[in-house]
Amino acid sequence: MKAGAEARGGGPIRWAALALVAALVGAYLPVWHADFIWDDDLHLTANPHVLSAGGLAAIWSSGAANYFPLTMTSFWALHAGWGLNPLAYHLATLGLHLGCAVLLGRVLTQLGVRGAWLGAALWALHPVQAESVAWISELKNTQSCLFYLLAVGFFLRWLDAEGPTGLRRAPGWYALAWTAALAAILSKSSTVMLPVVLGLCWWWRRRAWHWRDVRWLVPFLALSLVASAWTIWEQKYNSKAMGAEWNQSLPERIVIAGRVLWFYLGKLVWPEPLIFIYPRWVIDATQVSAWVPAGGALATLAALWHWRDGAARPWFLAAAYFAVSLFPVLGFFDVYFFRFSFVGDHLQYLASIGVAAGVGAACATVADRVAAAPRVRAGLAGAGLAGLAGLTYLQAGTYRDGETLYRTILARNPACWLAHNNLGQVLLASGRRAEGLAAYRAALRYKSDYFEPRFNLGTAALEEGRPAEALDHLTHAMAAQPADAATHNSLGVALLQLQRAAEATPHFEQAVRLDPKLAPAHYNLANARFLAGRMDEARRHYETSLQLAPEQPMARNNLGLVEQRSGRPREAAAHFEAALRGRADYGEARFNLANVKLELGETAAAVELYATLLQARPDFADGHNNLGNALLRLGRPADALTHYEAALRLQPNYLEAQNNRASALHALGRGDEAIAALEAVVQRNPNYTDARNNLARLRAMRQTDRPRN
Repeated sequence: MKAGAEARGGGPIRWAALALVAALVGAYLPVWHADFIWDDDLHLTANPHVLSAGGLAAIWSSGAANYFPLTMTSFWALHAGWGLNPLAYHLATLGLHLGCAVLLGRVLTQLGVRGAWLGAALWALHPVQAESVAWISELKNTQSCLFYLLAVGFFLRWLDAEGPTGLRRAPGWYALAWTAALAAILSKSSTVMLPVVLGLCWWWRRRAWHWRDVRWLVPFLALSLVASAWTIWEQKYNSKAMGAEWNQSLPERIVIAGRVLWFYLGKLVWPEPLIFIYPRWVIDATQVSAWVPAGGALATLAALWHWRDGAARPWFLAAAYFAVSLFPVLGFFDVYFFRFSFVGDHLQYLASIGVAAGVGAACATVADRVAAAPRVRAGLAGAGLAGLAGLTYLQAGTYRDGETLYRTILARNPACWLAHNNLGQVLLASGRRAEGLAAYRAALRYKSDYFEPRFNLGTAALEEGRPAEALDHLTHAMAAQPADAATHNSLGVALLQLQRAAEATPHFEQAVRLDPKLAPAHYNLANARFLAGRMDEARRHYETSLQLAPEQPMARNNLGLVEQRSGRPREAAAHFEAALRGRADYGEARFNLANVKLELGETAAAVELYATLLQARPDFADGHNNLGNALLRLGRPADALTHYEAALRLQPNYLEAQNNRASALHALGRGDEAIAALEAVVQRNPNYTDARNNLARLRAMRQTDRPRN
């Protein structure tokens, strides 16, 4: 089939491309104000390799890039230039989609497809693409598609360079095609079906296929096989696509594949509703009706194949391309996303090209046959494309931020447990705690064994001081994911708060074994060792925790306590001072530093620290008592007495302060009052050795001072 007027001359093509770009910019205006959403943290905002200047090496040499290192490199470069400004990433994704749209128009023109630019516009403006364009994580879709289309275009150039004897005269085009294919696969492995697509393009151009031509596809096939093997492994062992959600039998997978094909075609024909997470189907391969979609798909492809050399030829190309491109996500291979749904709009980004091109060609053919005037053609096409652009504008707006996205999902798919859980995270982060916890509970109503909301509810209960409730949720969470280090750590904290330290410690130990880089687990294990009096082990785990996460004032403070207990007051003081540098209002660290200064004989410094602390916490009885001790040591018993009495007003049964008050009274010459105070202390606690000794000493002094007859 020959291309229409767009194939003749550069002017119409340029205008078509410019019009398409303008329409796309208008359709995606909402992304200019959109934020990061789900999974963007994994790929970008919380990815240490993307965020660090030296992370590029890890992206290419480790599992940090999952299976799309070139896309992660793009994220790294964008971060280096624009930081975490979401606009930069949205514009990059949109720019790549614009490039794909223009390239698609040119590739379809190269293939001689009627209505090439109409087909490209239908594909680019269709609202089903909003998920790939408005979701920053799917830059891997738009980037891989750009290289994919470049590979097809270069391959077609190579085919066009065939000499009269069949010798290929332009190896450069072939090399460029292979290089672009490599870049596509390194951007996203969903492009692995490219060798088959190139074979279909060859068949379309030559109207025949010779098996000897396969040798030219072998280098492309080698790339795809390596990428496929890596992706299957990655999805199973890195993304953890294994378990009950992926335990379908072969008959069930065939049933799923049939439904997937017709589902995606249906969304292209009637894109309503479009949902970020569609309901996950319940598959029953024992029902005869379940096999109808798969049977219908096979029958349709078989019929088109039978009439492939006649009028059905373009439709066979479109259908074959559609099915081939969807093959990796039909359900025959385990994909992590299938945990939530067997379908997702972003999964048909490449495949939808076939349907859009076919519809564009059909519209151009009908227009030719009815001899429609150019203005009529343009008007009808413009109206249709404007409608698609309007739908895309509305759909792109649902990706404005996490809360908007999750509420939109729940309005269209109320049973989506993932959206309930993620909405809960967003609400808690914005301070709407009650709403967030309610969202977690809603997630559990739809999926009672859902690990994430169980864990989130458990940690929330811990933060609110309800360890018993936390223990219940965290126990269920651990049953769902027994190898999760964070769950063991939080479970240990709950047990510790319930005064069950012996049970808590093994969970901290297990958390450290499962994830040696989990700083909170080292911190909590250090606390447990400290309480058990095992100071050397406590010191080691505090130091490890601080190496992993240096900004931990509490760990610094506790490490200071370890050093103080170990008889190293100067080292303790250094840690307390570091804790205060990290958090100037950290009262406990200031109190501990004052105590150790007093121990070191730096009494004036201790007085200043105690006084500063009491300005912020005038109701701190221990602070008043210890300031009294420091003042007494400086020879200021009257001032010391004031603080001892303040401590006793706050805690009338504070025997240590009463004992110290007696010392101040004695220093002021008020011996009888001092003895009375000590007698009250000993009466309350006969085993208070220091008070008994002080009382005996004062009584002896009174006997010595009494006049003799």
